[in-house]
Amino acid sequence: MRYEGNIFRPFSEANSFLLQCTIGCSHNRCTFCGMYKDKKYRVRSLDEIKTDIGMAKQYHGDVEKVFLCDGDAIAMETDIILQILQELYSTFPSLRHVGSYVGPQSTLEKSMTELTELRSAGLTKAYLGVETGDDKLLKDIKKGVSAQEMLQAGRNLVDAGINLSSMVLLGLAGKGKRSYEHAIATAAITNEMQPQYLAALTVTPVPGTVLYNQVKRGEFEVMDAFETLEEMKVLFENLTIDNLRFVGIHASNYLPINGTLQKDKEQMLSTINTVLEKRDKSMLRGEHTRGL
Repeated sequence: MRYEGNIFRPFSEANSFLLQCTIGCSHNRCTFCGMYKDKKYRVRSLDEIKTDIGMAKQYHGDVEKVFLCDGDAIAMETDIILQILQELYSTFPSLRHVGSYVGPQSTLEKSMTELTELRSAGLTKAYLGVETGDDKLLKDIKKGVSAQEMLQAGRNLVDAGINLSSMVLLGLAGKGKRSYEHAIATAAITNEMQPQYLAALTVTPVPGTVLYNQVKRGEFEVMDAFETLEEMKVLFENLTIDNLRFVGIHASNYLPINGTLQKDKEQMLSTINTVLEKRDKSMLRGEHTRGL
């Protein structure tokens, strides 16, 4: 396959054929993200993309899962995405899943008719970087949308029938009282958005990012492991929707934890409370094993 620059994907797409449709991210201004800082955003030509699909057919034979890279494939013109989906499903008879990162602004620029068409054509899963439900934090991290706009983007995807994975960031507020507000607001936006999955990552300053420089200047103080668990606890306590699959095993998290809310809520809270009561760092993922 032909790839330009570093390629990123959700960990749940580990077995997917990675099809690079865009180079970089259409927004690429989030203060905490260093994934696409070395790339200038552009959309690859349809001919290039179709050639790569043909190359994947020769190499893999058949595939069941495809992930559209880079950071915001939904920003492409709807007609182009539809042609890509048609090519994928006609090339791979066993294909059952096509996922993509989606930006909130790019999602809002699609009509409900367009989103429904994309789902009907086989776009099955969207990964939306919600990060937080707190308006002030969304502005601070330069997400480009308000909490209400983020909620609308998520609801549009859900209403279109696309399987939504909402990604949020523990520790995004840093040390201080806004940690609680961040957790409460994030639970609230999740309850209203009603994604199928809620994936939590923990803030990890990346060299070269605005956040990393803020840490260096003393403008942002990173929360310790137990403080992020306190935040996760508040999040769990305030999530009220049913059948929400919580995915917390990302390498950045101090305590890998999975479960389905509300079914596993008490067990998940019990696990967190045990760690918080003992304050035993051996129960946590070590710093040397954490990463992005």
